[in-house]
Amino acid sequence: MGDLVTARLVLHPMTAGEAERVLAGESGGGTRWAPGYPTEGDASAVERFLRTCADTGDPQPFGTYEIRRREDGRVIGGVDFHGPVDEHGSVTIGYGLVPSERGKGYASEALRALLLYARERGVTSVKGDADHDNIASHHVMTAAGMRPTGQDERVRYFEASWTDATDATDATDATDATDGTGPCS
Repeated sequence: MGDLVTARLVLHPMTAGEAERVLAGESGGGTRWAPGYPTEGDASAVERFLRTCADTGDPQPFGTYEIRRREDGRVIGGVDFHGPVDEHGSVTIGYGLVPSERGKGYASEALRALLLYARERGVTSVKGDADHDNIASHHVMTAAGMRPTGQDERVRYFEASWTDATDATDATDATDATDGTGPCS
C-alpha cells in the first residue's frame, strides 16, 4: 500500500517499525518530525495499530497514517482508522496535528482524503467524535464533509455516509501501490 497524496500533504501508512520508533521517541529512517511530534494522541494511535498487528495482522488500508507536509516531508500529525470496517460498512476515524500546524487546514485536508479513500473501498459511513469544548475539531469534521449526528454528556458525534459506496473489491486508486510488504512486516 502506498502513500495517499493531497495538494499539500502525504498520508503515509505506518509500518510496525515506524510505529515502534514513534513510541520510542526516535524518528529514524530519514523521517523528520515537526517539533511536538508525536503527541499523546499519536502515541495512542500507534499503540492501537501495534496491538492490531499483533492480534489480527495487517490492518491496511484501515490502519494508521502519518500526516507529512509535501513541501519538506516533516511529520506533523496522524490520522487513522480505529479498526476494520464493521458489519454495517462503517469505520471510525481519529486525527491530530502538532500545535504549531493547527489552524492551517491540514487536518481537514487529511480527513477529506481519508474519507474519499474509505468511500472508494466500499465503506458506507465514517464516524468520528470530539469533546464538546473542542470546537476546532468540530470545524475540521464539518469542513471535511462530516455532519453532526448527536451528542452525549462528553462528546459530539459526526458522520459522513454514502449510499453509493464503491465495492471494496473493485476499487483502485492511483496512489495505492503494493510492494509486497505489509505494514506489520
